[in-house]
Amino acid sequence: MQPTILIIEDDADIAESLHYNFKREGFRSMIAESGEKGLRLALDDKSAPSLIILDLMLPGMSGMELCRRLRKETSTENTPIIMLTAKAAESDKIAGLDTGADDYIVKPFSVKEVIARVRAVLRRVEKESTLKYQDERLEVDFDDMRVTADGVDVKLTRKEFALLEHLIKNSGRVATRQQLLDNVWGYSYFGDTRTLDVHIRRLRQKMADCGGAIETVVGVGYRFVGCK
Repeated sequence: MQPTILIIEDDADIAESLHYNFKREGFRSMIAESGEKGLRLALDDKSAPSLIILDLMLPGMSGMELCRRLRKETSTENTPIIMLTAKAAESDKIAGLDTGADDYIVKPFSVKEVIARVRAVLRRVEKESTLKYQDERLEVDFDDMRVTADGVDVKLTRKEFALLEHLIKNSGRVATRQQLLDNVWGYSYFGDTRTLDVHIRRLRQKMADCGGAIETVVGVGYRFVGCK
């Protein structure tokens, strides 16, 4: 799926130039001429952006204020933000990064540089997302094989962790019993599927109130829906 870039910029020439070049590079993009409109688009589930380009000098709500608001919202707390500004002082850059920006580009800028920075940030975010999972109550570090539910460490066996990892990485999709057996126990496993059901039951018990994150799809398999 094409990444969606939200451009929050009141200079129409800059916004249209970015919009045009993002489209040429295979990105979808939206333009907001003010902080208020940018906030609405960023928080709208139907238009949730993959990354936000944020000008600091905006009419009404400033870019700094908007960045703070976005970092307080659950849906945008981890959305990458690249700030665009005419302020080149080191103190301004530090302030922007401390507010929650992922990168900071000073005007005037090269569009090619902006696109390169966007790609770099998206690559980093994609890499990080494959190493960790986090929602309101559950955190899973795939690299360290650590699970925390409601702030409590959950001790899992390797099989239990492998099951959880497979379900999370296919979040929202139904994993059949045979798919889970093949991926966790070995290719083309033809043993008793009750082995899987027992492991899922133990996994749910260990996850306590977050056990409901693993949903049973009767007659088919299981699906991860998150712990909320």
